[in-house]
Amino acid sequence: MTSAARAAAVIVAAGRGERLGGPLPKAFVPVAGVPMLLHAARRVELSPLVDRIVVVVGAPDVDRARVLLAEHGLRKVASVVPGGTHRQDSVYAGLSQLDEVPVSVVHDGARPLVTPEVVTAVILAAAEAGAASAGLPVRETVKLIDGRDATQTLDRDQLWVAHTPQAFRTPLLKEAHRRARTDGFYGTDDAVLVERLGHAVRMIEDSPRNLKVTVPADLELAGVYLGERSGRGPHQDAPANSWGVGQMVRTGVGYDAHRLVMGRTLRLGGVEIPSPRGLAGHSDADVLVHAIMDALLGGAGLGDIGRHFPPGDPAYKDADSIELLRRVASLAADAGWRVLHVDSTVLAEAPRLAPHISKMQERLAAALGVDASAVNIKATTTEGMGAIGRGEGIAAHAVATLMGTGTRDQVK
Repeated sequence: MTSAARAAAVIVAAGRGERLGGPLPKAFVPVAGVPMLLHAARRVELSPLVDRIVVVVGAPDVDRARVLLAEHGLRKVASVVPGGTHRQDSVYAGLSQLDEVPVSVVHDGARPLVTPEVVTAVILAAAEAGAASAGLPVRETVKLIDGRDATQTLDRDQLWVAHTPQAFRTPLLKEAHRRARTDGFYGTDDAVLVERLGHAVRMIEDSPRNLKVTVPADLELAGVYLGERSGRGPHQDAPANSWGVGQMVRTGVGYDAHRLVMGRTLRLGGVEIPSPRGLAGHSDADVLVHAIMDALLGGAGLGDIGRHFPPGDPAYKDADSIELLRRVASLAADAGWRVLHVDSTVLAEAPRLAPHISKMQERLAAALGVDASAVNIKATTTEGMGAIGRGEGIAAHAVATLMGTGTRDQVK
């Protein structure tokens, strides 16, 4: 990646959500049991071009958002700041937290289904063209009306519906916001502010599933896309054993094993374990996380780890497997599956793992977006039998239970 494509993101989530009804601020309304803001932040964070994220929420919700994002391991979130009266004011508040990073991305927290691939594509387009927006070309006939009467049919070949993310070279976006504030101009998105400066905005085709949640019907549709049971009210969490029409339960099985060698840190379940030896591997060789990743991919029908993270790929040299697990969980969600439960067993003659299991559960649960009670870890030995018993390595088995509709497009 060129340095010109590095980016920082502003996630705007200061809306109160009055049209959704219910007591929760919009950022915290659950979709498939997970706060909308958390969905959006996770997906933006998964873009390899995003280095840091500023989240903007309503002033009373700043501490709540900080705790939520920290508890779920959003490592790229650098700050959470209060927004303003209008969306444009909130974006400006977020931009004020950014240094002169080459590209700035703006994404609405009310779009929880954005894909990391679209975030990356918009950043690359902005690095090249100066300004870019995700969107959809209009494919139906559009009428211009006067009152209730159609007076003109517009050329749909020249019409797009704008989405977020939108990305811009940072000096251009900041100047557009400064000019708008000076002129007292408020636009419906950031692209229109840049257009006022005479700068074109390149359009990047998005998925229709990247909808903006505004009314209860949007919330229900987003839940269906994520495998949520339909027909539930907008602020009711799904019972752990609830089944919706057309939903199914799948089980995936995973296994991994690595040799123990001197000079490596031992990481299991995302936790560093005191040990004179660690596991050999291209990434951090966390066998427990790898087994869980394969179990998730198997249950979702998405192949295996090697398909998504090819062995020997320099991009994954010494990679943090917890970060890869987050990406796998997002892939499963995009394919219409959510995690109900993970059960796992670690086979190791040494060291003793019992003191570390609760911390492992917390880290794994945060990466998966589930409660720690939905992750079970067992540790055992092989009573001295075989390579594991001789202390030559560590292995792990995992079983993942997923529920969903499987209606999302499968990753090719």
